[in-house]
Amino acid sequence: MFLELNEEQREIWRWAKEFADKEIAPQVEEYDRKATFNHELCKKIAQQGFFGAILPEKYGGQAIDYVAYALMTEEIARVCSSTRTLFSVQISLVEMPILKYGSEAQKEHYLPKLATGEMIGCFGLTEPNAGSDAGNQQTTAVADGDHYILNGQKTWISNGSIADVAIVITQTDKGKGHKGMCAFLVDTKTEGFSARPIAPKLGLWASDTSELFLENVKVHKDQMLGNPGDGFKVAMYCLDQGRFSVACGGVGVMQGCLDIAANYAMEREAFDQKIGEFQQIQHMVADMSCDTEAGRLLTFRAAHLKNKGVRNTRETCMAKLFCTEAAQRAAYNALQIFGGYGFSEEYPAARYYRDARVLTLYEGTSQIQRLILGQDALGIRPANGKESPTTTFDRLTGHYPELAGVK
Repeated sequence: MFLELNEEQREIWRWAKEFADKEIAPQVEEYDRKATFNHELCKKIAQQGFFGAILPEKYGGQAIDYVAYALMTEEIARVCSSTRTLFSVQISLVEMPILKYGSEAQKEHYLPKLATGEMIGCFGLTEPNAGSDAGNQQTTAVADGDHYILNGQKTWISNGSIADVAIVITQTDKGKGHKGMCAFLVDTKTEGFSARPIAPKLGLWASDTSELFLENVKVHKDQMLGNPGDGFKVAMYCLDQGRFSVACGGVGVMQGCLDIAANYAMEREAFDQKIGEFQQIQHMVADMSCDTEAGRLLTFRAAHLKNKGVRNTRETCMAKLFCTEAAQRAAYNALQIFGGYGFSEEYPAARYYRDARVLTLYEGTSQIQRLILGQDALGIRPANGKESPTTTFDRLTGHYPELAGVK
C-alpha cells in the first residue's frame, strides 16, 4: 500500500490548489448568496481540463490516476462544495459509467464532449419514492420498435437543469425486479424531457439541484447504456464512483474548516490572549486535524485499490462513511470556534456548516454505508463480492492479501 505521493500526483495537487485559490475561492460567496450556478466558472474548469481528469487520452482526457483525482476533488471541496458537486457528477456519475458500460459509438460521441465541458451530464436515479431503495424504480421504459418510451420523475438530481445529457435509470419489466432495470443516455433536449430546479435548499446554494420529468420521451435502443437488464448494475457502479468522490469532498470540507478555524483562532482575542491559546479551542482543532488526516488516508487507500483494478466497494463505503460524518464534526467545531460570528453569513463557517450536511445523504446515506459494512464484517454479504479476495489487513503477515501479485 502506498504512503507517499509521486511527483505527478504532487504536481496535480499543486495545480488544483492554485486553481481553487485563484479562480474558485474569490467567487464563492457571491454566487452562494445569489443561489446561482456559476456558468463562467464551469467554463474555466473545463478549459483547465479538469472534466477530463480520469478519462483516457483517446477520449480527450488527462488519464490521471485515482489518487490524483482524489486530490483534485479535495482541493475543489476545500473552497466550495457546490463546485465540487458539479465536478464530481460530471466525472464519477456520468463519464465513468459511460467509459465502463458504453458502446464504442457512445464513448466516441459523449466522452470527448464531456471532457471539454461542451456537454454537462447528470445522473437520474433517485425518485420521490426511491431513495435508498434504488431498486424500486417507477420510471418506465416501454419498447416501441427500435425505440423505448420513457415516463417518470427523478428528484434531487445534481446538474439536472444545466445538463445536456442524462443517464436515466428505468424499469422495463417490473416482474423481474432489479433485473428488469435498464439505463439510457437521454439528450435533455428530447421532446417530453424537462427539468425544474429545487429551491430553496439547506445548502449547496450555488449548485444546480433539480427534478427531472419524462413524459413520453422517445429514445433509440442504441441509447441504452449497457445491455438490457443492466440498469441496476450501472446504478450501483455509479454509486461506487460517486461515493468515492463524496468521500474526497468530505476531506476537502474538513481541510477547509480546519483552515478557517485555525486562522480565526490565531486572530480573535479574548481575555487578553488569542483564543487559539485556550486548551478547549486547541482540542477542537486537534480533533479536526486528526479526522482530516485519517479521512485522507482512507480515500487514498480506496484510490490505490482503484488504480490496481481491485474491487473496492468496502473501502469506498468506509471512506464515504467516515469522511462525511467527520465533515459534520469539523463544520460543527469550526462554527463553534467562530462563536456568534459563525452564525452569521458574513463568515464562511456558516456556509461550510450548511454544505457539509448533505454529504451523509447523497450517494447512499450513512445508514446505508453502515448496513453494507456491517453485513460485510459479519459475513452476511461480502461488500466486495464472494469471488473477490479479502481486503482486510492480515495482522500476521503485515500485508493486504488482495494486492498479492497485483502490479
